[in-house]
Amino acid sequence: MIRKLRRMVGRATRRTVDLSHPARSPLGSAVVNCVVYQDGKRRTDGPAAVSAAQALARVRKEGEGFVWIGLHEPTPDELAELAEPFGLHPLAVEDAVHAHQRPKVESYDDMLFAVFKSVCYVDHDELTANSEVVDTGEIMVFTGQDFVITVRHGRHGSLGPVREALEADPEQLAKGPSAVLHAIADHVVDEYLTVADAVQEDIDDVESQVFAAQPDRSGGRADAGRIYQLKRELLELKRAVSPLSRPLEILATRANPLIDPDIQPYFRDVCDHLAGTSEHIASFDALLDSILQAHLAQVTVEQNEDMRKITSWAAIIAVPTMVCGVYGMNFEHMPELKSPYGYPVVAVITVLACLLLHRTLRRKGWL
Repeated sequence: MIRKLRRMVGRATRRTVDLSHPARSPLGSAVVNCVVYQDGKRRTDGPAAVSAAQALARVRKEGEGFVWIGLHEPTPDELAELAEPFGLHPLAVEDAVHAHQRPKVESYDDMLFAVFKSVCYVDHDELTANSEVVDTGEIMVFTGQDFVITVRHGRHGSLGPVREALEADPEQLAKGPSAVLHAIADHVVDEYLTVADAVQEDIDDVESQVFAAQPDRSGGRADAGRIYQLKRELLELKRAVSPLSRPLEILATRANPLIDPDIQPYFRDVCDHLAGTSEHIASFDALLDSILQAHLAQVTVEQNEDMRKITSWAAIIAVPTMVCGVYGMNFEHMPELKSPYGYPVVAVITVLACLLLHRTLRRKGWL
């Protein structure tokens, strides 16, 4: 009951993840948004709908501001239409289309290409050996002097909240595309923290079930399958978090003409948060190893107890078996063989011997 209440409270306080596909704009099947920003504010004095190339041409003509284009799972042809006017490197374009990339930051002349693994926690009523706990996606970011192109793969990890938060802080947004890159990195790492906290609740549940004094009604102590599944899902989270430390360190420490010097301290803050998350994941993994070993030890102890019980009952049954075996032999001279009280006497002695053996075994804890 306590675990269920705690999970309900966690669901109520945890940020919800929008799994719906964003509305498509008239700019193209993969374009979610295309906005021009100037002095930290959204430009609204132009046409309601312009192409990405037109928006970039407008920014470069005026010599200030930048354009932020959001894409969701574009096809090769759709992304190729942006590659030429924006000067995107072919290797980066190929990575953005096919996804399944390792988190990284690469520099191509006057452009940065960053890959982030987005994660979300999959709610479930009860952890089973087949439960999906962590779902991953990808966010690719092309950053230039006057543009930001974000390519998102997966149904979660929407960047709508990031855009709204930046638009609410014009001073930060006025620092250009590097401010957008930082905001995305900060958003991704914050989601890591949220998912890690949710996974910790599952680990606490498994731990309490393993060390419970009495098995619960939902299937007894947590079995090795559930523990292993949780370790596997934790590994999925680790694959998203661990490789990102080096790219963020590069953004935070190395001078780059595409990164505003005022933004670099913010990247160091994101690095600190990521390091904290990595430490949590490492401790979770070590804790799950200990829980798994404790569970296996409990199974071994239970098996030993079962074997002792089986051996004890076998020893008790051996007494009447032995007596019956002796009297089943074809000997003429047997104790109490011709006495009218022979059968009751032998039966009583056999029962007493069994009771004495049973009492002795109970005292020793075998029964």
